[in-house]
Order: sequence, then C-alpha cells, then structure tokens
Amino acid sequence: MSLRVAVQMDPLDRINITGDSTFAIMLKAQDLGYELYWYAPDDLSFAQGRLWTMGYPVSVRQVEGNHFSFGEPRILDLAKDVDVVLMRQDPPFDLGYITATHLLERIGNATLVVNDPASVRNAPEKLGVLDYPQFMPPTAVTRSLGLARTFLAEQGEIVVKPLHGFAGGSVFRIGADARNLASLMEVFNRTYREPHVLQKFIPEIAEGDKRIVLVDGEVAGAINRVPGAGEIRSNLAVGGKAAKTELTAREEEICALLGPECRKRGLVFVGIDVIGGKWLTEINVTSPTGIVAVDTFNGTDTPGLIWQAIDRRLAERRN
Repeated sequence: MSLRVAVQMDPLDRINITGDSTFAIMLKAQDLGYELYWYAPDDLSFAQGRLWTMGYPVSVRQVEGNHFSFGEPRILDLAKDVDVVLMRQDPPFDLGYITATHLLERIGNATLVVNDPASVRNAPEKLGVLDYPQFMPPTAVTRSLGLARTFLAEQGEIVVKPLHGFAGGSVFRIGADARNLASLMEVFNRTYREPHVLQKFIPEIAEGDKRIVLVDGEVAGAINRVPGAGEIRSNLAVGGKAAKTELTAREEEICALLGPECRKRGLVFVGIDVIGGKWLTEINVTSPTGIVAVDTFNGTDTPGLIWQAIDRRLAERRN
C-alpha cells in the first residue's frame, strides 16, 4: 500500500545526512514508493475545524549538498490529504513544541501521528524516566540551591543539566568541593524557568553511554557512545564515538518493562539511554536519533522496521 507521509521537521538544508535518523526514515519511505511532504512546525494552522499546513512535495537522495528537492507547495489538510504525520522536529521542548502536539492530537482519529503527540507531551525525555525509579541513578529535579547542596553532599559528585536540554548540551560535572555549584544554579535559574536535573555522577560514563532503540516496543538495536577526550558527554552530536555493543541482562530487563508501555502509548520510535549497563537516564520520545549508527554496526534496517510498525498500526485502524 502506498502511503502519503507528511514530515514535520527542521529545515532539510541544515541536517547532516550521514547520521540523521529522520533522513534515513525518509529515504526508506521513498524506496517503498511512499509520497513524501515536508513542512515546518511553525506552518501549522487550525481553521474551520481542520488542521492545515503548507506542505512541500519532497524527494531525497544520499548526495551531500544536493540531498533533497522540493516540488510546488500545496496546502494540506492533515486529516484528509495524508495517511501519516511524522513529528520529527528537534527540541527544545518549549511551548511551541507543546502547542504542535495539541494541534496534531486533533487529527489523531483520521491520521496516524508518530510518535503519538499526547504521549510525547506527557513524557519528555528527562521526566518520563521518573516512572522507573528502580532503574535510575539518584536524581533530583529542582531550582533550589539548598537542595542542590544537600544532594551533592549525599552523592559526592553530580552532574547538572537542563530539564529540557538535548544532544548533550549544557551538562556540567560538579565535584565534592561544590566549586561553581552556586554560580551554575544561579545561571540555570536565570536561563530556564523550569527546574533542573541533578544526578549522581556515574564514573562508568567514561566507558560509554548506551543508546538502545525500541521500535513499537521491541529492541531494534543498540550502540555504545563513548565520550571524547576530556568529556563526560557521549552524545554523537558533541563528539562522542559510536561503538558496537550488546545488551546486558539488566538492560534487557529495562527494555522488557518499557517496551509494552511504549507500544501502548503509541511511541513507535524510542531511544533509551543507559550508563554502566544498568542506569537508565533518559527515554527519548520527541525526536530520537542513532539508527544510522545502529544499522551501520549491526547490518540492520531500522527505518524498515519503523515503517513495518506504522503499516501494522494503520492496518489495525482499518480493521
């Protein structure tokens, strides 16, 4: 069955096609004969009881610097003119992002939105993980300097990061001497209105941070992301290096618990982060990445698995 697919994402001319997960998913859709449209989240409009956008027919190719072409734009009724919307713009998870989830939720009975917008809104990366405290490192979510000092004294060494940060941005390590803790909390409190995440520093991060990809609740693959020299951040976007890996028994336990819940919530493509083979730190549902590296190391086809999962969900709707 040929599908009409609208991709809500950032500008295509800014992506790195060698590692971009959305681009890989689009390439696979095109190989399958699907009709692709691109639009920006800012282009969403609601009027006359319908959700509209200016969509651009798009073709993609694995040619650096010449990796896409647009056709003539057309106004799309997202409840009638497409079968699937992929919500794939990068964070920040701000009011604009949240508003887009509310608007897309209004077409859910007519068009399949992946990931489910209500579930994305209700489970941002560093908050959704709070549902699984048995797997988390010691964690605090706060704007309070007093609590931060107490937490540091209890844990000995911590990291501080923005609640809605992404791609490893603004992650700081604070030692037992508490040097710069007060200044850092002051800067964070001025910069962000929401509280911040404090977590016990896990020395095993030097050995890597594992990204495990779940497709409709099933493990599709994993990579180990190893920090660069002098870094505690392992994200590929900030210089981390990908390495082949296998799941530990503890990681399999985590996935067995998370998988069915992700499937139930309509979270088709999820990336979870685990340190030291046992510490779950994030559940990425907004715009997960890593599938290109996973497929490179494992010889797998994660975009194909994603489209198979989408096809199954569409078939369930028709029955």
